[in-house]
Amino acid sequence: MEPIYIPQLLKAVEKTEAIQLQEFIAGLETLTPIRGLMRVTHQGNYLEVWVQAEAIMTLTCHRCLQQYNHRLVLKTSELIWLDEAANQSDDGPLEREVALEDLLEMLPPNGYFNPSDWLYQQVSLAIPLRQRCDSKCPGIPLKSDSTQLEPVADRRWATLEALKKQLP
Repeated sequence: MEPIYIPQLLKAVEKTEAIQLQEFIAGLETLTPIRGLMRVTHQGNYLEVWVQAEAIMTLTCHRCLQQYNHRLVLKTSELIWLDEAANQSDDGPLEREVALEDLLEMLPPNGYFNPSDWLYQQVSLAIPLRQRCDSKCPGIPLKSDSTQLEPVADRRWATLEALKKQLP
């Protein structure tokens, strides 16, 4: 996806650009391309970005460590304020206090909006924190007195085990 020049949105029909999504995004390993629709609307002093999309990812269960496929469904929107202050580079200290009202997404009004970057962020936020293959996943089986599990042998040591059995 190409970055959108923000002043160009003012000339678009209804000040909106609709993007049909059907692509893989670098940095996100999905089995299927991200499919859906994204709309970017210029509302004067802010952009309204809306997306409805889905994709399938392979995740690893945090309980049993098995891989499983998960369908990500994304339906979200965000307001991105247009402010000249967003154009200034921040060469201040690495740590500083930030007022609550400064915790907004801002872009310069004559700059670019990168839909790929925004979509990457939204899909990353949609990945579940607790990754479980099933709600009743028992986890990794533990060794107990009632069930003795066969130790998993590393085949690379099989020759050494055979040699040890030959010795008196």
